[in-house]
Amino acid sequence: MAGMGTRDIKRKIKSVNSTMQITKAMELVSTAKLKRTRDRMDITRPYFETVLETVQELMKTQKNVKHEFLGYREVKNSIYVVVTADRGLCGGYNNNAMKLVFQDIQDKSSAKVITIGKKSRDSFTKREYDVVREYVYISENPQYSDAQEIAKYLLKLYAQEEVDEIKFVYTRFVSTISQEAVMLKLLPMVLEEQVEETAVEEEGDDESYMVYEPSPETVLSYVIPKYIESTIYGGLVESAAAEQAARRLAMENANDNAEDIIESLTLTFNQARQASITQEISEIVGGAEALK
Repeated sequence: MAGMGTRDIKRKIKSVNSTMQITKAMELVSTAKLKRTRDRMDITRPYFETVLETVQELMKTQKNVKHEFLGYREVKNSIYVVVTADRGLCGGYNNNAMKLVFQDIQDKSSAKVITIGKKSRDSFTKREYDVVREYVYISENPQYSDAQEIAKYLLKLYAQEEVDEIKFVYTRFVSTISQEAVMLKLLPMVLEEQVEETAVEEEGDDESYMVYEPSPETVLSYVIPKYIESTIYGGLVESAAAEQAARRLAMENANDNAEDIIESLTLTFNQARQASITQEISEIVGGAEALK
């Protein structure tokens, strides 16, 4: 700021104040949206957690069941569903999710991408990835019908063996100051060994009495698509909350930085004004002495 006159400093202070008013307004809007999306997330999370638990329990009790969505398949082509925002000004929210995909893809020719949000669409299109579908303006207020449409398309590709695995990338809401980009493998489904061997042995007798009608395969054919839909919807809702939290935090940091800049500029302005006054007094005194 060396060499800046008082007029330039005042103009810069005014400019930073105008910017701070915008960031403050965006912080307030994000705070209000965050509350709504968190309430929505708290309502939806138990549902898709229950569906996942049901599928895992069915797979655990019926280990010999045969189904097209279960078991190992040689991976030749993969598809990624990437959830980002339509807008920026939210810190590393968008980049963190896309970075996971870029790091995971070994061969661009064997990867397909479904983008949710303008940021991911623009980024993957610019890098010439195979974007098979794109969804914009749904990231802030996702609907279950959006998740159903995406899930139906994914299951169709998987059933036709156009893709061999489906991965879902979204941002998990940890807290208002912490968000974590995660990648879930939706298909093929693999049993998560979360229960210790001893516990399984103890519960073995109870599990043997569990019966699924008309058959475990039929139940899985109904439950797994619901699991895919609910997981995608849950990820969309959680990403919406994470986006607002990230934007609120980014705007809060911008406000703090603007206040620091204004404080520094005000100090510089006062110093420049004091120097100007001192110089004028010196000139007046010097002129008076010369007239004696």
